[in-house]
Amino acid sequence: MLDQLYAPNANPTSVGFSFEVLPPLKGTGTDTLFKTIETLAPFHPRHINITTHRAEYVYRELEGGLVERSRVRRRPGTIAIAAAIQQRWGIPVIPHIVCSGSTKQDIEYALLDLQFLGISDIFILRGDKAKEESMYQPTPGGYTHAIELIDQVNRFNEGFFADGTPIKVKGMPFEFGVAAYPEKHEEAPNLESDIRVLYEKQQRGAKVAITQLFYDNEKYYTFVARARAAGVTIPIIPGLKPLSKLSQLTTVPKTFRCDLPFALSEELRRCTTDDEVKQVGIEWGIAQCRDLIAHGVPNLHFYTLSAVDSIRQIAEQIY
Repeated sequence: MLDQLYAPNANPTSVGFSFEVLPPLKGTGTDTLFKTIETLAPFHPRHINITTHRAEYVYRELEGGLVERSRVRRRPGTIAIAAAIQQRWGIPVIPHIVCSGSTKQDIEYALLDLQFLGISDIFILRGDKAKEESMYQPTPGGYTHAIELIDQVNRFNEGFFADGTPIKVKGMPFEFGVAAYPEKHEEAPNLESDIRVLYEKQQRGAKVAITQLFYDNEKYYTFVARARAAGVTIPIIPGLKPLSKLSQLTTVPKTFRCDLPFALSEELRRCTTDDEVKQVGIEWGIAQCRDLIAHGVPNLHFYTLSAVDSIRQIAEQIY
């Protein structure tokens, strides 16, 4: 399906729309998530990505002053949510499969569940480090790099489990997308080595790359040009997230390792309320999208966390 969505001549007269959602926090239900989809479904998304979040350590005080440590997955249900969206709206879904917090066996069972559900498109990531770690540590029995996870998926497609055991009845093979970083991954020593990794993912079968969020289109264009020069031919889809809060002037550059253009930061510094920031974010987002469309991007991909209404307002002007 990814091949069809992003084939060179797919939807030549229109720019696609897609977005990413988070599974609901444990115990909160699906109302907010489903409202997000109802808000954005009228723009005919090509697909919806569903994130996967690793389990984290939590500490609970016991009687006598003792403390118990246990792992809790705060946002469970990626595969179940993917199935629910596909069944309720009929929109193609792309669940994330991540190295972080997962063993080879965890990944294998996730792939089997997805096959049972008829979901054959996935997004492969290394994932974030645990909050208690100073740097990323692979889960025992898991992987350090996304390329290792890609290799497991390819072996699965060929008909073999992770331990080399043949799969008696092969299901539909998976197609997968991967992440790209216009301002380089925070752990990459330089942009050239980061692009080389993207090229290696393509050589192992990646059909599309979706970028980390960015606010300076020139950095995206430069990244794409350098990736093409290095042999990357797959679509590189821009990932976007409109700013909506005063705190994001400092938290977004720190969290996502991206620069805010000077013109944008100056506009934000003049804001005194979140509502003012939201309006600046919408206006910047509209201009950013129009410029990307003028440069021929095939699709715009949006990150929805804390930004659903802003994305709706941008999409109303773009689509």
